[in-house]
Amino acid sequence: MEKNLASSDELSTHVWTGKESREAGTAGPAASTASASSADTCAYRWVALFIVWAAFLLSYVDRVAWSTVAAPVGATLGIKISMLGAFVTAFYAGYVVANIVGGILTDFLGGRLMLTLALLPLGVLTFSFGFTQSLAFGIVIQAAMGFAAGADYSAGMKIIPAWFTRDRGRAMGLYTTATSLAVVLANAIVPSFSLLHGWSNAFHMLGIVTFAWGLVALFLLKNRPSNDPQPPRNSAKEMLGLLRNRNLIVLSIAGCGGLWATVGFGAWSNALMTRQYGIAPVVAGSIVASFGIGAVIAKPTLGWISDLSGVSRRWMSIVCLVAFTLVLLVFGSCSTVHQFYLIAPILGAFSFGYLPVLMAQISDASGKRLAGASAGWTNAIWQTGSAVSPLVVGAVYGSSHSFQLALFTLAIGPAIGAVAMCFVSSHIARE
Repeated sequence: MEKNLASSDELSTHVWTGKESREAGTAGPAASTASASSADTCAYRWVALFIVWAAFLLSYVDRVAWSTVAAPVGATLGIKISMLGAFVTAFYAGYVVANIVGGILTDFLGGRLMLTLALLPLGVLTFSFGFTQSLAFGIVIQAAMGFAAGADYSAGMKIIPAWFTRDRGRAMGLYTTATSLAVVLANAIVPSFSLLHGWSNAFHMLGIVTFAWGLVALFLLKNRPSNDPQPPRNSAKEMLGLLRNRNLIVLSIAGCGGLWATVGFGAWSNALMTRQYGIAPVVAGSIVASFGIGAVIAKPTLGWISDLSGVSRRWMSIVCLVAFTLVLLVFGSCSTVHQFYLIAPILGAFSFGYLPVLMAQISDASGKRLAGASAGWTNAIWQTGSAVSPLVVGAVYGSSHSFQLALFTLAIGPAIGAVAMCFVSSHIARE
């Protein structure tokens, strides 16, 4: 177990006094240990994890569905190649704003209510996106979708630390498989469904399923164990203290760099392979699906490894981000379907594998009581990379028509993230 530094640059990690338990609302270390033990042995925690995982899965399928059909549908709607990423950017613009607000509200309203408030309107808006006939209408709906979905991540990051303590890294790893599995499902289902039934009906279907799961969360999800007392409300001083936390600042930069490439690749990989090498959309979707399978395997594995005593989450993050950078450059040098199939699962493992390790460090750095707010504002910084990357890559490819240059542009993000992680304290206490 790593010891927590008491240096001045780390004091903002704990903005309440030493007399208060790190688990606010408990009676001290003994009560905190008892609460942790209760949560770690309660069978319901797996139900809670499944509900937030499925919500994250559906939310991510909704946001990447457009990327799987962007090239053919964009041509039908008369959208220029350089603007195919505009819908993705619009989604993440709304998502960034909502993460800041949603993170704060999650700590006040609880994860269950915020997850419901994210999923119900997201379902309605995803259904509505199926009626898109113009670039302007699509951008407005996607921005609204992003704003609606913005609290799903914070809600999950609030629920999971309440139910998982000793094996939080594994829980985070399982939770984040939702995004990579969403890539698999979206690429395996949406192009084929669109071919048979029309792309509009694909979004109608996704909207109905998302709305239905919002009702499941409302009626079945529990915020915390029954014997875990209601924590006091977070103060404005405590919220502002998170903004001065050096570790959270650096983790935000690292995640931003990582998601710059993760989301940028997801937004453009199908269209780039289709446009550059004439690969059929269904085949390109299959390649990206194999990319997602690699991520599904890597996330829980790396999350579990990060829980092991003596393992440095900081160094795990650095290794993953460096490997992500290098494999992106290798993928950029590929040109055949066989080569893409060979590299895609490896790329998927590293392009998502760093996420549960970073997320566990954010939870450790802030503590459970401020988990929602810290997740919200750090993810808002992360998602700026998600919002900007698709437009930048589109501009680079639109002007150069170079597959290699587009992948090089993506690789810049995780390279910066790896450098940033060198400045994270190696002594963040694990809760």
